[in-house]
Amino acid sequence: MEKKSIKADKIIHSALPILFLLGMIVYGLVLRPYFFNQSVIPLEIIFLSSSFFAVTHLTYLGFSWNAILANAVKKLTKGLPTILILFAIGIVIGSWIVSGTIPMFVYYGIQLVNPDYIYVLSFIIPIFFSMFTGTSYGSVGTIGVVILGVATIINANLAIVAGAVIGGAFFGDKMSPLSDTTNIAALATGVDLYDHINSMLYTTLPSAIIAAVIYTILGFVYPAESVLGDFAELETTLTAVTSIFNFNILLLLPVLIVLIGSFKKLPTIPVLLTSSLVACIFALLFQGYGFEDVIQSVYKGFHTNMAVWQETVPENISVLFNRGGLYALNDAIIIALFVFLFIGILDTNNAIPKIVEKVFSYAKTKSSVILSSLAAAGITNGMTGNQYATSFIVGEAFKTKYDALGINRKVLSRSLEDYGTMIESLIPWHPTALFMVSVMGVAVGDYWYFQLLSLINLIIAPLIAILGIGCFYKKDNLVNEEKE
Repeated sequence: MEKKSIKADKIIHSALPILFLLGMIVYGLVLRPYFFNQSVIPLEIIFLSSSFFAVTHLTYLGFSWNAILANAVKKLTKGLPTILILFAIGIVIGSWIVSGTIPMFVYYGIQLVNPDYIYVLSFIIPIFFSMFTGTSYGSVGTIGVVILGVATIINANLAIVAGAVIGGAFFGDKMSPLSDTTNIAALATGVDLYDHINSMLYTTLPSAIIAAVIYTILGFVYPAESVLGDFAELETTLTAVTSIFNFNILLLLPVLIVLIGSFKKLPTIPVLLTSSLVACIFALLFQGYGFEDVIQSVYKGFHTNMAVWQETVPENISVLFNRGGLYALNDAIIIALFVFLFIGILDTNNAIPKIVEKVFSYAKTKSSVILSSLAAAGITNGMTGNQYATSFIVGEAFKTKYDALGINRKVLSRSLEDYGTMIESLIPWHPTALFMVSVMGVAVGDYWYFQLLSLINLIIAPLIAILGIGCFYKKDNLVNEEKE
């Protein structure tokens, strides 16, 4: 396992595989779709190609295949627990839907829409939708569309409504243990899922509170011009939900199990599976679905065609409820595996720590390292249009630096989302922004002024890094830095 060539000690040899990856990302995810009008290269293929290049390069440098393989397997092994969590989340989503838990939140959430407080409710309601479904896309594409419809009828400012809906959906997504990007950020940095979520509260919660206050004020500055009368689409949606699900207070129990498990910091996978089991039992007791439907919901996900007694189901209901199952997060899992493969291969010659040390040599203090990771996350997400890649690339690059300075990694995982996930809807060419525009029908140039959550968060995240608030510094390292 010894190196056969001193070439491996040169910085260029550490940089080449990373430069190859960056080249593939720029070509495959930026140039092809935006300049050549061609389809993107799947992220899995990008990392697989980069892994092949890295193996070839390391072999040239004199490393044996067994040494390279051992490092790759070691990295994959470390990531296995969180990958199992991603499988468990898919099971939770499927079971919560078939049991009626998620549909119940949707049903009562829709009824909270009040034209007198349209802007602040446009922000608050999607928070709960995203929190209990784990998807900002699904939240915007369902309740967001309903809220926008109400706003159109009462002549509210659609740009403010769109910005509020998107911000609320993102906040709920970040606070949800069912969110793929939230789990990926924790996985990429080796942080406990609930520690990651709690860490994000230091930036996103103040941002959300300030945003909610401003939206309330905007309700007086830009009041709706008319009162909501009969809203047929709203009634159709509510009727469709109650036609395929039955509701009662016991359906809150699966959610309470997860919340209690989070509060007591119990092992994530057993908590999620326990919640799913209870939800499956409730599905058989309270809903009109059979055992086979419940199994399919856990296996391949719920589908509204299971409600055989209902001839038609509105498309917006199907969009929200046709999801979940063991394979629901397949894309995230497969990408994670290939990223771990690539990073594990680079561990053979300790490439990433060498590059970070060289590129960010100016970052000597804790605050400068946090600020650097924020900037790196924003640039990487803006270039790749993919938060999975951002979390793994930036997370792996900064882990050692954070450890060396005694900064808790949950600050790193938070930073990946503060300037990664949270800015996606503000970047006009980003796939997330394009999705929001296509669903909401409001241009980025119109709503970004009012996507207050992300705008405020862009200020708060670096501010608390500079002030050292919520950075969880280790005392020994803090003393050493003060001596320096």
